[in-house]
Amino acid sequence: MAPNIIVDSWKANNLPTKILRAWLGVTWFYAGWQKASDAGFLSKASATYLGAQLAGFAKHSPVGWILARLVHFAQPLGWFVLLAELAIGIAVLTGAYIQLAAIGGALVSLGLWLSVTWTANPYFLGSDSAYLVMWIVLLFAIRAQQKKSSSDGLVPNLTDRRNVLQLIGVGAASILSAIAGGFFKKSVPVKSAGKEIVKLSDFPVGSTMQYTASDGNPAFLFRTNVGVFAYSAVCTHQGCVVSYTSQTKTLDCPCHGGQFDPFNGGNVVAGPPPSALPTYKVSISGNSIVAG
Repeated sequence: MAPNIIVDSWKANNLPTKILRAWLGVTWFYAGWQKASDAGFLSKASATYLGAQLAGFAKHSPVGWILARLVHFAQPLGWFVLLAELAIGIAVLTGAYIQLAAIGGALVSLGLWLSVTWTANPYFLGSDSAYLVMWIVLLFAIRAQQKKSSSDGLVPNLTDRRNVLQLIGVGAASILSAIAGGFFKKSVPVKSAGKEIVKLSDFPVGSTMQYTASDGNPAFLFRTNVGVFAYSAVCTHQGCVVSYTSQTKTLDCPCHGGQFDPFNGGNVVAGPPPSALPTYKVSISGNSIVAG
């Protein structure tokens, strides 16, 4: 991309817009670079694996049903996100389709707000909603300050040679940046593994099993699209051992008719139990489901 095009794009902005543009461009490029250089981001054995993050976010997000489905496509989604962040950062810094990049940045921020920082309370403690507003402000600032032309419009004009070269330049720079980031990868931060409960390959999605927890009490293990979780099998009423009923999808106490919903925090849905079933911490480590 010609240096004079980049310089001219910056000259067209006033000082507040320049500051906002520089901050967002550098931040988004760094976000993509960080993912490209994180060896665990796309590794299923890592504590920072995107799939594990999506599964965790799905439990509390208003779009959890979407996140739960994206868990199965975590690796291609991860590549898309890191390349998109690099491309948005490069486009904003070079002046190639800033308006389109601002819309992309706003959409990414919206997605992060609805997943990563949705539970931040008060809301201003989460940065993603603030970034969403900043991208919207940048979009309107650029539209107000720049003349509408084929080089700064929302839709690339693929019949214009300069437009095509800009798109190719941003795309190539994003890919090269992702490759360069890969040279800085460190060893994968593997999840700390506790005692193995069952092999992951022997416990597919939709499975349920009873096992003995580390404290010696009976427990039930579940695996769904959003991950694995476990509950104590000791009823909170008078200590009877519950069993799982597949027809009702509940954990039922045979002594006094207590029922618990394992897919809703182990909460009481019927009978005299005073509180939900306690949970046990379980996780996926490599090809195993482990305690802790």
